[in-house]
Amino acid sequence: MIEVRNVTKSYRSGAGNVDVLRGVTCEFVEGSCSFILGPSGSGKSTLLYLLGALDLPTSGEIVFGGRSLGKLSAGQQNLFRRHEVGFVFQSFNLLKNLDALNNTLVPFIAEGCTPELRRRAGELLDRVGLQNRWHHRPSQLSGGEQQRVAIARAVLKQPRVILADEPTGELDSDSGRVVFELLRELQQEQGATVITVTHDDRYLRDTDQILRLENGRLSTKT
Repeated sequence: MIEVRNVTKSYRSGAGNVDVLRGVTCEFVEGSCSFILGPSGSGKSTLLYLLGALDLPTSGEIVFGGRSLGKLSAGQQNLFRRHEVGFVFQSFNLLKNLDALNNTLVPFIAEGCTPELRRRAGELLDRVGLQNRWHHRPSQLSGGEQQRVAIARAVLKQPRVILADEPTGELDSDSGRVVFELLRELQQEQGATVITVTHDDRYLRDTDQILRLENGRLSTKT
C-alpha cells in the first residue's frame, strides 16, 4: 500500500544542510500495524510527516496506493490528507474553545457536519469511553481523555491510514495502554493501516512490523 523509495530529507540551518533522513527504503502493507522506533533526532517524526504528505522528501519517492505523493498538486495533497489520512499527535491538537464532540468533527467543519456525521462522532466518543464527556472542553479533560478525543477525530473519516506521532508521550502507562488498545481495535474493525512513531516498546506485539531508525537510516526491519 505504501512504498518508501530511497527517501532523503534535509533542512537548511545556519551552518549548512542538516540531513535528517538518509536513503530510507521500506513498505507498509495495507491493514497492518507498524511501529517506527528510534532515539530522539533519528528522523522518526520526519518520516511520519512525509508519509502523511505534511512535507515532501528532498529526494526519493513515497508511493501511496500507486500514487506518488510528491507528484500530487497542493490541492490533491490537501484532499489526500483530508480524506485518506487520520493524524494522532502527541500534543493532541484539540481546539480549546470546542467541546469533545465538536473537536471530533473538526475535519468536517469546512464541508458541513450532517446529523448522521454528528451521530457517528457521538458513537465514536462512546466507543472510546467518553460517554459522559461529549460537552467537556479540553481544559476539563485529562490527558488520556484528550488523546481519546484525538483518536476519535482521526478515525471518524474512516481513513485508509492512521499516523500516530508519540501518541502516549504525554500519558501515564495505564492511559498509554488504553490508547494503544483503542488504536488496535479500531484498526481491526476498519481495516486501516496504523503507523506509530514511539520511543516506548512496551506496547509492541510479535505480529507488528517494526522499523528502527538511527541517524536517519533504517537500521533494522522486522
